Amino acid sequence: MKIKALAAASLVVASTGSAQSQEVFEMTSAFGKNLPILGTAAVQFVEKINGISEGVEFEHFDPGELVPVLEALDAVSNGSVDAAYTTSGYWQGKMAAAGLFAAVPFGPEPGEMLAWMLYDDGLDLMREMYEINNYNVHVMPCGIYAPETSGWFKNEINSVEDLQGLNMRFFGLGAEVMQKLGVSTSLLAGGDIFPALERGAIDATEFSMPIVDANLGFYNIAKFNYFPGWHQPSTLFELLINKDRWEELDERAQKQIEIACMANVTDNFAEGEAKNFPAMVDNVENRGVTIKQWDTEMLKAFEAAWLEVAGELAAEDAHFKKSWDDLQEFREGYATWGNNIYLPRPWN
Repeated sequence: MKIKALAAASLVVASTGSAQSQEVFEMTSAFGKNLPILGTAAVQFVEKINGISEGVEFEHFDPGELVPVLEALDAVSNGSVDAAYTTSGYWQGKMAAAGLFAAVPFGPEPGEMLAWMLYDDGLDLMREMYEINNYNVHVMPCGIYAPETSGWFKNEINSVEDLQGLNMRFFGLGAEVMQKLGVSTSLLAGGDIFPALERGAIDATEFSMPIVDANLGFYNIAKFNYFPGWHQPSTLFELLINKDRWEELDERAQKQIEIACMANVTDNFAEGEAKNFPAMVDNVENRGVTIKQWDTEMLKAFEAAWLEVAGELAAEDAHFKKSWDDLQEFREGYATWGNNIYLPRPWN
């Protein structure tokens, strides 16, 4: 009995010591926790890391609870917030190359994007971008999903001329393309989009996948939903951690965070693939949405404008050029594999 009592006491001491040494990280998310796929990914990451970690615990906060969405990078860098689940495309106005590590117009789909990021130079270049711009953050991929819709419009768009003069919420590098084509763009957080549509401050919007956009109610005002998502063939999400806090963690805790993020990448991608086709059917059958496909001429116009934007950014910013050239070189090599191994659609 005495031995059992001593053993029990030692377990209590060990448990108490573990609890006292637990590092708590307050994490702001760029996306509300109630948004399917987009917002649930941050919640799922917190559940994963808190379920496996022995030395660190994350606490999830919705957009605006700690800082506004577009202020998260600065907040993590200066230490007023420990971490952020977000996407680097939100920092396009701060760093020219930021969008290349989020969503590249006419760029890689998820498998190719992850290959560049994790097994080529992508992640190194991403981390270099934050470092040379003096952001005190450690960054890692923590989610990814397949193409988004190309936008919600109040009226049909049949030509480039129909775009000219529109006010539209748009994200990342794709916004620069739309500006080339005569669209006035603004970057709004998810919760601000519907009110802007409702009061006429914007005429159209893109934001996310069909199930996410339906959750935000865009179909109530803009009935024409366009595909494919040329501006975001994949979207990579990042976990930003204040570098001082990161370096205080031991190697085991760091590895646990990395593992939780890699598991989250898989979960995020699979959820997006599974839940969007029922949402598209529901949009058409019950919400009066018309699904539209851009024709070849429109896609050519978008691509030509993108290549012009990419050329200008490469001429203006050395790190954009370095990263863009590296991505192009990787894609040329990847095409040997990608163009041969996958079954074309339609194959017959």
